[in-house]
Amino acid sequence: MGVDNPDKVTDQKDLDPLLWGIPGYLTEEYADVYIRFQAEVEKRGGAFQETLYSLGASEEEAWALCRWLRARKFNYDDAITMVEEATECQAEARGKGFYPNPTDALGCDSAAYFAQYPQLYTGFAKNGAPLYISKPGRLNVEGVECLTTLEGIVNFHWYIMIHDFGKMLQNRQKETNNEFKKFECFVIMDLGQLSLGQITTKAKDIIKAQSTIDSLCFPETMSKMILVNVPKVFSALWTVIKGWLDARTASKVELYSSTKSGHKRLLELVDADQLPSDYGGTATDTEEILKQSIVGEEKRIETKNFYVRTNQTHTLEIKDGEYCEVEIFARSVTGSKFSLIEKAKKGGKVFVEGVVIKHNGTEDLSEMPTSAKLTNERIKGPLSLNVRADSLGGRFATQTFLIVARYFDKV
Repeated sequence: MGVDNPDKVTDQKDLDPLLWGIPGYLTEEYADVYIRFQAEVEKRGGAFQETLYSLGASEEEAWALCRWLRARKFNYDDAITMVEEATECQAEARGKGFYPNPTDALGCDSAAYFAQYPQLYTGFAKNGAPLYISKPGRLNVEGVECLTTLEGIVNFHWYIMIHDFGKMLQNRQKETNNEFKKFECFVIMDLGQLSLGQITTKAKDIIKAQSTIDSLCFPETMSKMILVNVPKVFSALWTVIKGWLDARTASKVELYSSTKSGHKRLLELVDADQLPSDYGGTATDTEEILKQSIVGEEKRIETKNFYVRTNQTHTLEIKDGEYCEVEIFARSVTGSKFSLIEKAKKGGKVFVEGVVIKHNGTEDLSEMPTSAKLTNERIKGPLSLNVRADSLGGRFATQTFLIVARYFDKV
């Protein structure tokens, strides 16, 4: 398919902002740029062409090429440069198949990671775009640091975009008998629990690393963004930020002060059976969906930041019929002695005693953290289990660990 216009467009400014740069609504000038760009893509082929179709070769050519051209305002030279930069950015990840194994990409299992930074693809909007939900207000930076590195997060993001988002797009394209042409995403950004104190340099580094990849390598893939639970301070900032954006981008973003206040609008854009129940629909709520991201025998997983100065205790509740394994992830180079003891008024059973756990490296956050399983055998419930840590350092230094408890329904 080419970019034949159903109506002659003489000035893009006369169009609805959402139609700007869309196939079928190009001025003669933009159509000429498109034809020139199309010829160059065919001429170069190889990695250059693969970059344009990273999300799948079944994306219709006109929609794919126009995405990249819109990202650079239909400036031919700028669009070519962008694809070249994206090709270079993708090179290492492409050479590794965009990290098809998420555990290898992260260096830990994805369920533990999502417990620190909830984000998921689930269902589809009415326009066919996959539904993506992110909860940056729940980002636990110290928990993430105990599990992986920024490089691991970047590698995992490649996996998410190519093997998760990309797969959903491919499946949708097949389900709709090739009528689904636009590779776009519908975003719900939940800012609940977000505070200014959470917007640390480390948190910004994580979000920036992901957004840099998206903006350079997967341009113009946002169909709509609905922000819910928006703090008042952010709403005030948005009035300023909105003025910096082009009309088309700004028109895609809507803000709501609570989840409930956004329900009506979300149901106008997403069918109820595709929208999680915690956002006003009838589909499985996001917390349950995230639990289903567990890969393996586990029935559930629990994580807890553990800050140890002299000593610290955290209680795990093992339900009747459950069996528990406990793993500790460490960034502390000083370390602590860990024990697992039944919580009881007197004479609780000692399952593990005095196991030293510390990071076997330096404090450089580019190094993968250390992990150690405390349980040689799964502990049977029902039982209240105390995880106790006694610091090997001075009482004025706090050691940071992450407890990951996995629960099973068999030994």
